[in-house]
Amino acid sequence: MIHGYHVIIVTYGSWLPNDPRGSWSDFVAAWELYRFGRVPRAPANGSLSNNPQLAIQRGQIQRSLKYPAVQFTGQQARAVGNGFLNAANKNRITIWACSILPEHVHLVLGRCAKSCETKTNFLKGEATKELNKQNLHPLAAHSKDGRTPTPWAKKHWQVYLDSEQAIENAMAYVLDNPEKEGKPRQTWPCVTPFTGIESNIVSYP
Repeated sequence: MIHGYHVIIVTYGSWLPNDPRGSWSDFVAAWELYRFGRVPRAPANGSLSNNPQLAIQRGQIQRSLKYPAVQFTGQQARAVGNGFLNAANKNRITIWACSILPEHVHLVLGRCAKSCETKTNFLKGEATKELNKQNLHPLAAHSKDGRTPTPWAKKHWQVYLDSEQAIENAMAYVLDNPEKEGKPRQTWPCVTPFTGIESNIVSYP
């Protein structure tokens, strides 16, 4: 039985098609991206993250995007966190862990009556509203006819969590994630302490 989700939300232009870190699809819908070809996968016993050729290719692809790739500043990350709090309060979303990094966000969410996709869209929407409210939207300069491009990628990545151990493992991963990028651990007001599966069962459908 599913009790929670580990969700990764990425910013616009940060996680490209055929990215060596993983991809939702091998299909590239835009010719501007397709013409750069396939990015090779990381070997089983190594990593492509420090490959200078791939860094150059990634930079070329990002420069071909319709808008600049989004990387949140610390101030923008705080606005995103406030937006997550608004979403959690408005839509009864339980957030057990959260890390907001320049190019992506990690969340551990409790199960509820709404689908994970719906909850993720609520979170992205409220975060975007807060960025606009605080005049911090990273793509504000590209607004047209009163509409601003979304700072988020269209899709998200999720893992189903079916036990307390799985939830605790995901939470540990999310809390440790900033340190892997040389940043301190994070605390966010949107986070609710995890007190076990039984305490979350009241919000199930």
